[in-house]
Amino acid sequence: MPGALDGIKILELTRVGPGAFCTMMLADMGAEVLKIEPPPSGKLPGSGASPGPQEARKLATSFTNRNKKSMTLNLKDPAGQAVLQELAKSYDVLVEGFRPGVMKRLGGDYETLSRLNPRLIYCSLSGYGQDGPYRDYPAHDLNYLSLAGVANLIGHPEGPPAIPLNIIADYAGASMHGVAGIMYALFARERTGKGQFVDVSYLDTTLSLLAATPNVRDYFAEGIVPARGKGVFAGEHAYYGFYETKDHKMITIGCTEPWLWENLCDAVGRPDLKDCGMKAGDFSGPANERHAYARAELQKIFLTKTRDEWFELLAKADVCVGKVYDFPEVLTDPQVRHRQMMVELEHPVAGKVMQAGVAIKLSDTPGSIRSFAPSLGQHTEEVLHGLGYSDAQIAALREKGVI
Repeated sequence: MPGALDGIKILELTRVGPGAFCTMMLADMGAEVLKIEPPPSGKLPGSGASPGPQEARKLATSFTNRNKKSMTLNLKDPAGQAVLQELAKSYDVLVEGFRPGVMKRLGGDYETLSRLNPRLIYCSLSGYGQDGPYRDYPAHDLNYLSLAGVANLIGHPEGPPAIPLNIIADYAGASMHGVAGIMYALFARERTGKGQFVDVSYLDTTLSLLAATPNVRDYFAEGIVPARGKGVFAGEHAYYGFYETKDHKMITIGCTEPWLWENLCDAVGRPDLKDCGMKAGDFSGPANERHAYARAELQKIFLTKTRDEWFELLAKADVCVGKVYDFPEVLTDPQVRHRQMMVELEHPVAGKVMQAGVAIKLSDTPGSIRSFAPSLGQHTEEVLHGLGYSDAQIAALREKGVI
């Protein structure tokens, strides 16, 4: 069955996970992605070398590089730059994750490549974007969270901010906004026939995600400054947070709508707590004494049954409830299994391995896992032959360290 992006060719020049995740989402939908990486050095296996068992297992579980090809290319060498420029002539999209200015030094900037291929869509994923006073500064996920005002809102009010996993700026931010930007540009190209530059900043996308929350809405509308430990999502209100259960595990309750909170109160036999549901101002305000009382009462009740017992009871009572899993439990959850979000695959060397499935379900052109992550430079010769390089020319490039 054809994928939604069959026929779209993408060059990937990234060194960190968010760029690889961005292009993996496109590859899952049928795009042909060629990952360009530096040639090996030192004691590393040569480009295109067959991986050993341990390396094969790492590749088999490296799901962000699945459905891709790998080519090694030294872009500091003019011969490597010439290969990249030749490739760019026939590709639809290039995704790069370097600081501004690096690709220009490597002969692969948008101005250079778009002259060779006006239809090229060029997506840059960078920390602060292509302009502004911070454009050349180094940073990682936590730095973007702090500058966007996200970090200061996570954690207990009497302690330092909590460090979340790097799924906000890195993956929800850069990766997914990169996919969206590329798809917008592809759609625009259908009308104009021209490619364009897609500038995605980790900081910009983090701020955009935060701006979608009620905290920022209330600040813009009423001047209420968001604060750590305040508001619905701080976990202090009885209707939204974590509770321990009889078996020393935990459940989550998320009953922000009045009828859901009332369903919970009825299900646990405490209709007297119905007045503790969410009120206007709770999004930014602290939990009051009544909320604290309701929370303490619910905690006593939740200690009378196990996590799984409460989940079954409350879900059937139309209550928003979740089980707090450790990761091995996630793999066996019936909903996760049914939706094929954790799939077991057979690798020719590594045997059975687990990978995350395809999250976006399309009815007519579904995504698919067609191949495991390639070994370093596995497709270098194939790509060069496709460009018309002879065996002798390829050998010369290898001898020179270009590939």
